[in-house]
Amino acid sequence: MANFITVIRIICSIILLFCPVFSPAFYVLYIIAGVSDMIDGAVARTTGTVSDFGSKLDSAADFVFVVVCLIKLIPAIHMPIWLIIWMIMIAVIKVINLIHGYVARKEIVACHTVLNKMTGLLLFVLPLTISLIDLRYSGAFVSMTATIAAIQEGYLLSRK
Repeated sequence: MANFITVIRIICSIILLFCPVFSPAFYVLYIIAGVSDMIDGAVARTTGTVSDFGSKLDSAADFVFVVVCLIKLIPAIHMPIWLIIWMIMIAVIKVINLIHGYVARKEIVACHTVLNKMTGLLLFVLPLTISLIDLRYSGAFVSMTATIAAIQEGYLLSRK
């Protein structure tokens, strides 16, 4: 059942490619994909069906959803240059964390901290609030949270 939910996210993500950004169909598919991401792991744990395949499928579905969202949203959103630079800096910190984790443990390490989960939730909600909250404010809030989460992740990786 959990893998089926994950496959729904992949299907919704692919269909999103063909929907106009910020249209009702876009929002419905976006929300279904996002909610499926939030519940597939819980369903797997509850039903005792956690598997290595399911974990890899979830990561693949996350990747597809993020790439599709970037393809659709970046051209549709005017971002100030300072926000783009900030996002690049966060990405650099995250890449450094990945490299550090790999060098230290010989495997890709991801920290599932509360701040990382909060960042994911804020990133998910961001496109839903574009018409309500100026991106300069919402983007700064999400970026601040993501920066703190990335720094915390680096700190935790250095302690282990």
